[in-house]
Amino acid sequence: MNDEHSEKAQTKATFLECLRLVERLHRRLLDVLRYRLEEVGRTELNSVQALLIYNVGEQEMTAGELRTRGYYLGSNVSYNLKKLVEMGFISHQKSEHDRRSVRVSLTEKGRMISELIDNLYDEQLEEIMGDELLGLDDMRVLRKNLRNLERYWSDQLRFT
Repeated sequence: MNDEHSEKAQTKATFLECLRLVERLHRRLLDVLRYRLEEVGRTELNSVQALLIYNVGEQEMTAGELRTRGYYLGSNVSYNLKKLVEMGFISHQKSEHDRRSVRVSLTEKGRMISELIDNLYDEQLEEIMGDELLGLDDMRVLRKNLRNLERYWSDQLRFT
């Protein structure tokens, strides 16, 4: 019985550490993005806004679509999209099908930021692979496990 309790406690501790790591990794990513933006003199943007620009990419979408893809919380998206439109990184226009809905896409200025982030990701991937921190198989396993966890939590929300 003690061994079973000990294994359960170790499993829980490992699970909680994984959750904390995911949170810290997201914050570190935002720190890395902020540093790169500062490095190239783009201090008018914060890292959340830069990541939003990158996630819009070449697509045209609504704020709701950004939310449903799990990128952002509701008010966070609306506020940052409004700021990005004001600063000229994103353009917006009313949807032809639903006049209440606004579709957003990147301007040339926004595409430059998206490209900056894409280049940063390329540099980092090259370093990670070159230093053998993670290999392709490791990344595939990590992706599979993170997707499984995301699916589990999504199911929890759907069935409550």
